[in-house]
Amino acid sequence: METVLKVENLCKSFDKEQVLKNVSFELEKGEVLAIIGSSGGGKTTLLRCLNQLVIPDGGKITVNDDVIFDAELGKENEKNLRTKRLHFGLVFQQFNLFPQYNVFNNLTLAARLLAKEKNSKNKGSSEDLKKEYARIDSEAEKILERVGLKEKMKAYPCELSGGQQQRVAIARALILHPDILCFDEPTSALDPELTGEVLRVIEGLKSKDNTMIIVTHEMEFARRVAGKIIFIADGIIEEMGTPEEVFENPKSEKLKNFFSKSVEKL
Repeated sequence: METVLKVENLCKSFDKEQVLKNVSFELEKGEVLAIIGSSGGGKTTLLRCLNQLVIPDGGKITVNDDVIFDAELGKENEKNLRTKRLHFGLVFQQFNLFPQYNVFNNLTLAARLLAKEKNSKNKGSSEDLKKEYARIDSEAEKILERVGLKEKMKAYPCELSGGQQQRVAIARALILHPDILCFDEPTSALDPELTGEVLRVIEGLKSKDNTMIIVTHEMEFARRVAGKIIFIADGIIEEMGTPEEVFENPKSEKLKNFFSKSVEKL
């Protein structure tokens, strides 16, 4: 198996509170990791550290043998950070769509900006850029069809349901072809009746080519879709294993307590 992500001893503190404490794990290509735990345990901070939206205080992150963060090497400049963030696609709890753009433009904006930047760097022609824009537009249509929103491509975010907006956000992350697709509680801002449509889209992305990390409070979904489960409590990986190991035979007292307080029947 090919290791896509290696996280070593990741640490992060805010003021005097240590939120992540020497977190280490690995992910193989095509693997789906679900991260569970109570609010405030460090799940979202971990995702933001991986995406370099929050810079860790210590540790090392490697993607496809490329070291994208090493605390011992010091801070990166903003240009290098932007490049390294492209290894990850992050779908937020809130959809973060641009209200002034329709669905299609929300989807293609970042991809077109990257294409323009790359074309300029490589001293490409305007014709080369037009061809790349056409390729992006064609791919955008295919991705929108994949998430069930092709007929909404000219609609604006205010005209969409929460579930539809979140599906647009997923499509926007997909079009940049990240090595690892991350979801930060993607259904937490949705009404219960809209949760299912988003979870079905995420489950439909599962393949040997899509490596995913999903922070979720949907226990049954985590159990069904993930190949590996991490339970984080107080900034520490308390337990890690297959869904069968974690859900059917929890060893940590904190995990047992978490399950006992869970609303869902496991």
